[in-house]
Amino acid sequence: MKNQEPPYQLKHYLNAINHQKIDLMDSEDEFWEKRYPAFIVNKALSSFPDCILFVNEMNKMHHLDKNLQFQFLLNSIRPKKRFSKWIRSSKIKNLDYVKEYYGYSNEKARQALDILTNEQIDYIKKIISRGGKNGVGGMGSRIDVRSPPKGSG
Repeated sequence: MKNQEPPYQLKHYLNAINHQKIDLMDSEDEFWEKRYPAFIVNKALSSFPDCILFVNEMNKMHHLDKNLQFQFLLNSIRPKKRFSKWIRSSKIKNLDYVKEYYGYSNEKARQALDILTNEQIDYIKKIISRGGKNGVGGMGSRIDVRSPPKGSG
């Protein structure tokens, strides 16, 4: 027996909307509609400038039936291959450290992560660490990681 991948995956919905233009919900299988992850599809499409207005409309109309939301995106978005990378869970944890250390928003922290080296991120983790007696070594000892420590060099 051939190993088939399970249906109803996010990639099937995104491929249908983006470039295949196949109406997955026009079948006898009612689970295509029941398992449609509207929020995740909107989030995935929102990173493309040509889709953002359509996604915004669906965010405003989140109360609509899943089939209607899918039909709107399927018939409104022009066919095109769109790929974007998802942020990894390790980067999300690092994002939290950078946000706390610098007091940045999500967007600024993402930009900072692209610039910071692994050593600088490790240093931030060490500074923010709440370990030890009474949480010594927390945010009260903020040091700028962009410049080398004083006395080195």
